[in-house]
Amino acid sequence: MKLLPKRTGVRLLLAALAAMAPVAYGFFSAEFRGRGVPDGSVVEVLVPDGAASLEVAGVLRAQELIFHPRIFDAYVRLRGQGRQLKAGRYEIPRGASYTYLLEVLRTGAVVTTPLTIPEGLRVPQVAERLAEYVGDSTATVLAYLTNPKRVGELRVPGPTLEGYLFPETYRFADGVGLPVIVRAIVGRYRAFWGAEERVQAAALGLDEREIVTLASIVEKEVRWDDERSVVAGVYWNRLQRDMLLQADPTVQYALGEPRARLLYRDIDSVADHPYNTYTQQGLPPGPIASPGAASLHAALRPADHEYIFFVARNDGSHEFTRTLREHNNAINRIRLDRRPAER
Repeated sequence: MKLLPKRTGVRLLLAALAAMAPVAYGFFSAEFRGRGVPDGSVVEVLVPDGAASLEVAGVLRAQELIFHPRIFDAYVRLRGQGRQLKAGRYEIPRGASYTYLLEVLRTGAVVTTPLTIPEGLRVPQVAERLAEYVGDSTATVLAYLTNPKRVGELRVPGPTLEGYLFPETYRFADGVGLPVIVRAIVGRYRAFWGAEERVQAAALGLDEREIVTLASIVEKEVRWDDERSVVAGVYWNRLQRDMLLQADPTVQYALGEPRARLLYRDIDSVADHPYNTYTQQGLPPGPIASPGAASLHAALRPADHEYIFFVARNDGSHEFTRTLREHNNAINRIRLDRRPAER
């Protein structure tokens, strides 16, 4: 066999490489840009715990998001991210590039599910929502929330977690455990307390627990937002005058269950209860529900007025009065207005 001159062989090799270059470029370009044409659709991808980059690449290949798992694995390793891919459930747009895929998997931008805790819930009601969210029994979740050591662990004033499960809509990834969720919820409460809030509480002569307790009463009393600071002002005036607060929601809390209408015999049935503000002086020992930010701000900045009474109107708003005579007149007038509607 006749050998080609060395120089000629080199030329042929270079020519072959040049001919293959467009093919190789097209191959790798398509691979790195992402498989398929972006059409707005998304693909759900579940990355298991402890998955190595090649295993993750296999998951992506199974969902037709990449062509070749080993090339993606090599790309991830060359970027120094072989051990940085996070487990979880992802929604990835079809046609995503390698750069996008790696960023999503590296940062753990997993799908999250909303959890809403409305204002004014008590711990047992929050437990019901958390139990449904994490897929556990209400009894188990309630036992966790009411364990006395939670107060110290989560650094709240106590005496329980009542009042410190901050109302808001949260988002968590699948599989996040109850302890992580509860820490996030209480953490959001603690984040409310900045330097300005603590200065304002000190100016009122109230500590953190007392502010939250007052705010929780306001939360349970008020349906109209513009009345929050006014109602807080009523209770503030009563505290300043050493008057009984006579807050119906605290009696409901002492009774342990809501009543459509609070009667004198209900109040008498829990006369010695520390949360009965018809018989016990000052604020109760702790919050009676979870107040939202608006009620907390109202407790920190009660309106400056002379009202010491209020009564609910038929539409949920309140009539505020300065004297017992004005208060009784307001009650009688509202009752007369209520009777035609009841009939």
